[in-house]
Amino acid sequence: MIVEMIEAKINESLKNTIGPMKNGQMQKQNCMAYKCPICRDTGIELYVVDDGHEYARNCKCGLWQRERMNRMLSFADIPEAFAGLRLDSFDTSIYDMANSRKIADMNMQIANYWLDDFEKMKDRGMGLYMYSAVKGSGKTRFAVSLANETIERYAVGVKFATSVQILNEIKASWNSDTQMTEHRLLDELTEVDVLVIDDFGIEVPKDWSMERFYQIVNSRYIHKKITIYTSNSALEDLLYDDRITNRIEENTYQLRFPSESVRKLLRERHQAELVKMMKGGVA
Repeated sequence: MIVEMIEAKINESLKNTIGPMKNGQMQKQNCMAYKCPICRDTGIELYVVDDGHEYARNCKCGLWQRERMNRMLSFADIPEAFAGLRLDSFDTSIYDMANSRKIADMNMQIANYWLDDFEKMKDRGMGLYMYSAVKGSGKTRFAVSLANETIERYAVGVKFATSVQILNEIKASWNSDTQMTEHRLLDELTEVDVLVIDDFGIEVPKDWSMERFYQIVNSRYIHKKITIYTSNSALEDLLYDDRITNRIEENTYQLRFPSESVRKLLRERHQAELVKMMKGGVA
């Protein structure tokens, strides 16, 4: 059945390369329209084994894998500004203070260890909790870089959202006109392999939001799903109750980030570059 479906897909693609019948034979047109003449840009090639049976496999051109990766990145909802970030693009030397650079370097070592040992982390459901009271200290950039690499290296489902965005979408689901129900939204957040919650704890907890976050955190805790948090508060300073913080504490490694704003440092660097260029120098 699967082979027949793939054959139908390939036959459909042949319409652009096969001309009208002439003397009972099909006239083949220029196949150069295809980037891959083997799979004819379907990503799937058919092959025959010794016993004459026909099977399908991913083509060596890698189209199927690339399309799958693009779908996963699209599903992740990672902000466009962070789309191309990877861990090796996180420059720990940008921090001014030596202690900040030391903290950032340690966080990088932990993140690389976590990433290299991802399968074990996945079995245990161990995520990361990144925090710093200083806004713009690099937490989100670091978390997104880690998420992008997780998708590329391990092809797992990842979802990115701020805590405020999650609460707003839950409230929006209460509107009878929307197609996204609260149950379906919570299922997405609890079932995805890796969930990145940015700016966790920035919202003022209310009874209803406390219960929703407990549902998300507890479900992921029970089913050993990885969650990565960024927050402006240390875990013990969160305004959420112990049901939530205790589960986060048990299933995350806590990474303290420097008390420096990367945004401020970048702004100052860009300003200095501009002044240098205006004076005729090379940035």
